Amino acid sequence: MDVKPHAPVVLSSEGEGRAIAINLPAGEALQEHQVHERAWVVVASGRVEIEANGETASGGPGLLAVFDPRERHEVRATEDSRLLLVLAPWPGVGHPSEQSAAAE
Repeated sequence: MDVKPHAPVVLSSEGEGRAIAINLPAGEALQEHQVHERAWVVVASGRVEIEANGETASGGPGLLAVFDPRERHEVRATEDSRLLLVLAPWPGVGHPSEQSAAAE
């Protein structure tokens, strides 16, 4: 799959969850952020450092990190990396798309 840097590709998006492929070049990061859903990050290739709650973990293919809804975290690529991000349930409680749907 051709996933360009800075252009994540949504692989699937259903009420149960959303799967996203991300290409993160070496030296770049998904800066500290949080999402409304539980998030699973799987390293498919490359190496990353993941920081959350004052702790840092690093690893390559097969590394799995799981974050609770609204848990702040950062992912930094130490090598060119491909990631699979899974968010569930989709969209999570408080997600902006939920607010726009309620207004209709």
